[in-house]
Amino acid sequence: MEQFEHISVEQTHELLKQNKARLVDIRDEQSFEAAHVEGAVHLTNGTLQQFMSQTDFETPVIVCCYHGISSQQAAQFLIHQGFDEVYSMDGGFEAWRSALPFVSSSSD
Repeated sequence: MEQFEHISVEQTHELLKQNKARLVDIRDEQSFEAAHVEGAVHLTNGTLQQFMSQTDFETPVIVCCYHGISSQQAAQFLIHQGFDEVYSMDGGFEAWRSALPFVSSSSD
């Protein structure tokens, strides 16, 4: 795979349920802290090296942003870093929020 692929919220949910992929969230810290998909890794410039050292390059990685736009660039970047299978989640966290349960710090 030289190019990232698009993936739907439903397909993402299925892969995560089966433990077949890792989800990274590239939104800003305040947004991530306020609400995110359970198990998502907050990927920032500061956490990138750690994520790469702890993640098998053969593990599918799904990138989530706000609306599915920024995640495309990040997904392509991860392909260039050597990950075999990278997806950009269409619709981003906003699509997930309207379709599926998520972790919210306000409900704690």
